[in-house]
Amino acid sequence: MQPQFQTIQTSGSLSAGQNRVLRNTYLLLAVSMVPTLFGALVGMQMRFSFFAGSPLISFLLFMGIAWGFMWAIEKNKNSGLGVALLLGFTFFMGLMLSRILQVALGFSNGGTLIAMAAGGTAATFFVLSSIAATTKRDFSGMRGFLAVGMIVILVALVANIFLQMPGLYLAISAAIALISAAWMLYDIQNIVRGGETNYVSASLSVYLNLYNLFVSLLNLLMAFTGQRD
Repeated sequence: MQPQFQTIQTSGSLSAGQNRVLRNTYLLLAVSMVPTLFGALVGMQMRFSFFAGSPLISFLLFMGIAWGFMWAIEKNKNSGLGVALLLGFTFFMGLMLSRILQVALGFSNGGTLIAMAAGGTAATFFVLSSIAATTKRDFSGMRGFLAVGMIVILVALVANIFLQMPGLYLAISAAIALISAAWMLYDIQNIVRGGETNYVSASLSVYLNLYNLFVSLLNLLMAFTGQRD
């Protein structure tokens, strides 16, 4: 399946409504990094490991909690409760992030790897944001292709719980990085073009893209450039 692109004409500037949604989305994204960082620090201090038991049960439990949060956020996206739930979700995701950060810091160059992954994620975000805001090309046709891609990745993740193949794990990480970047481009343009009018929903979507991209980049960097003492 190939994504279909269309070229359409756009006005030179955003409407007041679109600009407000975009501005509020970026503001909430910035705020959401605070509970994420706090959750990661708490998790590292506690040596939190959500996947310490059965990998499959832990994965399903994590997905259940994450989807529960996302459902509740969407249900309450037009109220302050939606914002509070989003911040609670980002704290939970920070806890989940603590495990891979602990692994990364086990490398002698772990701090550098984390900084590189964060820098790569930020650079990707700024570049794609600029493209989404200025291009005349319509990326809305990517949605179906990207949705299928995420389903394939989820199936591969579950399969690799049993297969435990390092090569497949790296391939999945690379695929997640690419899909996350493409979703980011789609989601930001959707805001710019007025397809998404709620900044809570928009922030949730872009946050997940950033989170998945960072984790995938860190996995790849640890695999290819990690240095043991």
